[in-house]
Amino acid sequence: MHGWILLDKPLGLGSTQGVSAVKRALRDGGYGRFKVGHGGTLDPLATGVLPIALGEATKLAGRMLDSDKVYDFTIRFGEQTDTLDLEGTVIATSEVRPTRAGVEAVLPRFTGPIAHVPPIYSALKVDGQRAYALARAGEEVELKSRDVTIHALTLADADADAGADGPLEAVTLTAHVSKGTYIRSLARDIALALGTVGHVTMLRRVKAGPFGLKTAISLDKLAELGKGHALAQALLPLRAGLDDIPAFSLTPDQAGRLRQGQQLVGIAADEGPAFAMLDDVPVALVEVQHGVARVVRGFNLE
Repeated sequence: MHGWILLDKPLGLGSTQGVSAVKRALRDGGYGRFKVGHGGTLDPLATGVLPIALGEATKLAGRMLDSDKVYDFTIRFGEQTDTLDLEGTVIATSEVRPTRAGVEAVLPRFTGPIAHVPPIYSALKVDGQRAYALARAGEEVELKSRDVTIHALTLADADADAGADGPLEAVTLTAHVSKGTYIRSLARDIALALGTVGHVTMLRRVKAGPFGLKTAISLDKLAELGKGHALAQALLPLRAGLDDIPAFSLTPDQAGRLRQGQQLVGIAADEGPAFAMLDDVPVALVEVQHGVARVVRGFNLE
């Protein structure tokens, strides 16, 4: 059981609870003990793709955290909350409602490299404490702006009856974003750019790195497979988390050297990260520079 299980996380479930659900399914199926971790936090009020790493795949969880994500999200205009979503208290209101044409006109301003300030209700640390903990305690929280990249931002849905010039109560957008992007902050800033305020009422992650919703399973399906001793049916191979980088084949001698932490010289592979395989067995994630492959993460697999 070394690989990935993709959960279609339901509303109200935390990422840690998702990990616990996979551990429970492993116990129910009699699979024994494996390391389990998630590849990217998803808020309880968000749904969608939550990659869960098992066994040796947990060594790639950090890389998954750094990967791009794709989200669908809805902004409701007229009210801003302190949490920037449905959970919070209203702190600002506006009678202004944008038009479809106005939304389409402003989106290019939020595409490409941008800077934004994370929500004060976030897990970022301020003087060693979580920002959300300080905010809930009533303390003033000041977070620094961060640079992120919005690779694509498109209008997915709007009130068709409003037309191009009618006022919109809400819009749904799709965003392809870099690591470190807070969709709630993006929604806040889009609303402000439209001359109003707003907050997120729906957030769904449709892609995390190479993983999409197509292979994600529900909690009910996870529990069913665990109790039926069939959890392997939902297990994606470890290399599925590396589908976005090239792979190259090793000789047994080369595999042995990488497993000992040695570098390989004279490798005919593109510069950058690569996935080293012995037949069908993952050996290591390596970094290739000037024909030299150095181990980034080694895998203890036979």
